[in-house]
Amino acid sequence: MAYESINFDNLLGMKGFSDKLLQNHFKLYQGYVANTNKLIDTLKKMLDDGNTSSPEFAELKRRLGWEFNGMRLHELYFGNMSKENKEIGDDSPLYKKMLETFGTGQKCEDDFKAAGAMRGIGWVIMYYDKVADKLFNTWINEHDAGHFSGCIPLLVMDVFEHAFITDYGLDRKSYIEVFIKAIDWNAVARRFEAAKV
Repeated sequence: MAYESINFDNLLGMKGFSDKLLQNHFKLYQGYVANTNKLIDTLKKMLDDGNTSSPEFAELKRRLGWEFNGMRLHELYFGNMSKENKEIGDDSPLYKKMLETFGTGQKCEDDFKAAGAMRGIGWVIMYYDKVADKLFNTWINEHDAGHFSGCIPLLVMDVFEHAFITDYGLDRKSYIEVFIKAIDWNAVARRFEAAKV
């Protein structure tokens, strides 16, 4: 069964993000979905044909991680954004875990924003490590490398230029501030609750 792209048009009109930027970003995401499906189909055919020792098979297998993670990371990114300001409640288990990890909610936010402000392209992800019961704000350079094994992504921010350059040029700091205001903390909290099960 093929993967289908999710419609995120509900985000159009979101404060701080032009519709042009969002629509272009949605098209990029849809390309990851299409390429994931193409790679899965091609790799299945190569397996069926017994063509698994070729360099082509190896390269396509490696490429699948890039396309698949590009698809999923964008779904998490758009899925943790909202046109409405949805702040995290003081009684939320996620907020309590943020306090336990960082001392204050502001320090958690500062750490997340500092990771996003670093030079380079990639992603900032707040991960939950269920084994150690800890939160981490991390920088990921590429879709397919550097992820924390076994950890659950709770909050995802895209810091590739396509996520902000249309509206903010090279002013990444302003984009990060607008992104923070667009976080749907209810969605992030639901991810945390699901991870705790």
